[in-house]
Amino acid sequence: MPMPLRQSMRVGSYLLRQKLARRGKFPLLVELEPLFACNLKCAGCGKIQQPHDLLKQRMPVEQAIAAIEECGAPMVSIAGGEPLMHPQIDEIVRQLIKRKKFVFLCTNALLIPRKLDKFTPSPYFSWVVHIDGLRERHDESVCKEGVFDQAVEAIRECQRRGFRVGTNTTFFNTDTPQTVIDVLNYLNDDLGIDQMQISPAYAYEKAPDQDHFLGVTETRELFRKAFGDGNRRRWRLNHTPLFLDFLEGKKDFACTAWGIPSYSLLGWQRPCYLMADGYAKTYKELVDTTDWEKYGRGKDPRCANCMAHCGYEPSAVLATVGSLRESLRAIRG
Repeated sequence: MPMPLRQSMRVGSYLLRQKLARRGKFPLLVELEPLFACNLKCAGCGKIQQPHDLLKQRMPVEQAIAAIEECGAPMVSIAGGEPLMHPQIDEIVRQLIKRKKFVFLCTNALLIPRKLDKFTPSPYFSWVVHIDGLRERHDESVCKEGVFDQAVEAIRECQRRGFRVGTNTTFFNTDTPQTVIDVLNYLNDDLGIDQMQISPAYAYEKAPDQDHFLGVTETRELFRKAFGDGNRRRWRLNHTPLFLDFLEGKKDFACTAWGIPSYSLLGWQRPCYLMADGYAKTYKELVDTTDWEKYGRGKDPRCANCMAHCGYEPSAVLATVGSLRESLRAIRG
């Protein structure tokens, strides 16, 4: 499904400006992490493994906004941790929207009922709720019963109040083509989610569960089978067609992690939010001082099984805008 027209025009004009300025590296979207603390202990996430004193810290609003303004990205995905635990998260969102940034607030949805009144529907704002499968599968993933039902209830309330709602679903080697189909059918048809994002699980080194991450061959087979029978065109997936081709193994790309950088309490993470080879104070420093050529599948052993969107969706976007045929394909969805 193509992104909303306003967003398409803004991102398109942004890409054109980068091309005219002959900038080789620039951010499409920033993963902003204003805290590491979370109210869940998911098996596939290592964020809460940070030191206790760091888990207590919250990024000041001014610092978050300054980082986004310095890099100039048109889109911001606010994650964590659980961003709704930040006492000023509504102000961060408000200030970003004021600057006409497209904001995606990623959440497990447990705190939405308590925080929803602090937010206002906007064409620049979308909730993105983590849904890692249907009830049993999701609750197992987040290591707590009842979370799926609470998330669904929160999604319905957000929709009732006029908010755009997206989802983010991570798939592991315990998934099958049918479990992928089942959850995406539910999100697409039963819940009427505006746009769905999917990702193969990456072997995040601090995650408690290291046994269920997908390899490249497994990822390609899983999505190739799940996308059959016209499912891929029917689902409202928030990805370029070329990235979906990539997941199926029809296309391959080099990693462009600088396109979706991560900014947290520690600074700009090098080279991406899944690996931590040091931090930079500014996005310019991140771009100028990182040896990007040494990262990606076939280069760094840690990247061997990575097909994550943070590295390869920007590659697909750049390939799309560089081809009239692919651009028309993306517009058609």
